[in-house]
Amino acid sequence: MTAVQPKPTSVGETFDSLSPATDEVVGTYPIHTAEDVKAAVERARVAAEWWAGLGFAGRAERLKGWKGVLTRRLPQLCQVVRDETGKPIADAQLESVLAIEHIAWAGKHARKVLGKQKRSAGLLMSNQAATVEYQPLGVVGVIGPWNYPVFTPLGSIAYALAAGNAVVFKPSEYTPGVGKWLVDAFAEIVPEQPVLQLVTGFGETGAALVSSGVDKIAFTGSTATGKRIMASAAETLTPVVIEAGGKDPVLVDADADLDAAADATVWGAFSNSGQTCIGVERVYVHEKVHDEFVAKVVEKSKDVRAGSDEAAQYGPVTMPSQLAVIRRHIQDALARGGKAVLGGEDAVGDRYAQPTVLVDVPEESEAVTEETFGPTVTIAKVRDMDEAVERANSTKYGLGSTVFSKSRGVELAEKLRTGMTAINAPLSFAGIASLPFGGVGDSGFGRIHGPEGLREFARTKAIARQRFTAPLTLTSFSRKESTDALVAKLVTILHGKR
Repeated sequence: MTAVQPKPTSVGETFDSLSPATDEVVGTYPIHTAEDVKAAVERARVAAEWWAGLGFAGRAERLKGWKGVLTRRLPQLCQVVRDETGKPIADAQLESVLAIEHIAWAGKHARKVLGKQKRSAGLLMSNQAATVEYQPLGVVGVIGPWNYPVFTPLGSIAYALAAGNAVVFKPSEYTPGVGKWLVDAFAEIVPEQPVLQLVTGFGETGAALVSSGVDKIAFTGSTATGKRIMASAAETLTPVVIEAGGKDPVLVDADADLDAAADATVWGAFSNSGQTCIGVERVYVHEKVHDEFVAKVVEKSKDVRAGSDEAAQYGPVTMPSQLAVIRRHIQDALARGGKAVLGGEDAVGDRYAQPTVLVDVPEESEAVTEETFGPTVTIAKVRDMDEAVERANSTKYGLGSTVFSKSRGVELAEKLRTGMTAINAPLSFAGIASLPFGGVGDSGFGRIHGPEGLREFARTKAIARQRFTAPLTLTSFSRKESTDALVAKLVTILHGKR
């Protein structure tokens, strides 16, 4: 079901990108070698100086032009996404529109977030003028995923570009065509220098990018791969931002809007065939409304169907190997006493996985502890929201989360050990460009999006400038004992109060 993955041992080797719905070849792309990647990074070094020299206003204008191209050619971009992922056009459009919003935000706000800022020098150093600015890192390597091949990588690429860096982008081997489309569109607006370059291939190409001497790596993918990237990057002290997996929970309180919570659960669990790092995988429901909630979820799920036709709500499982993981998690849950109130083992085919809703699943089951990355969801009954928070936090992951509660939404959200929480709406934090995106624990570290995302791709530069000679000379061997005594007295007055 997948193309043969040849080793990149000779110049000119290629690989095919296949439609996961039909196995049809939708494109052929080069396998870039370590030498190819190194050459791309060297070109990016020159391009980075030119790009940084444009300043915030110049870069903002180019980014504005890029998002204009994406917007005007949105149907074309969505078709490329559908060809390589199998997802419905509407879902391809949703992720593309969100990505366009992020390009716009990054370009517009880069100067305000990264420009020179004054800081207080304090009383002892009052003769100094203190400033902080954020300078470009240089060249950023971005390794993108296949599940959201527009939205996710552009969350790093757009912010890295807005901060003044050149970018070398390695898309997933499952979606190289989407990556090429985005890079080609950028080149139309920025033809002067290779500010955004594409390298394609498999794991070897990604590994070459990590060890190529880039100034930072932004990676989205599995926790296991993220650990390998960190280990490799450590050899050259290359900093990384890792956005890895999740096992994201939903909490449903007794006073929740059950229709809204059920609808959010169904969409969050099954959209994109469940292949969403911030998708819904676990739900903890107050015992007073558990049965009613489960009934609503099942009812709303009955008409949700995977397929490649226009009426299907979501498409195939992109990675064939993932079907075995989905099937194993369902089997394990059922073997441990769980029940499938919708779907089950038979819901997993050789290309598509239909919705599965599991209840009474023990917390130690794989379906609860490990990322399934498929259209399944577990629903558990809890005595109160304190138990719900405890169970939700009992995981090695900590990416996204959602709370449905009319009276305690903010309180519960603040208790969840996740990087992001939505209250009374599904995954809303991902669409708000000013909010940082990222996780804790095995979900990774660092942030993309928002001011934090811009600063993630900049180096902090502190500058102290003497405005006039200080009456007390502290940093000199010629200072007098009386100066030390005066400083000690001054510090005591300022900071010695009980």
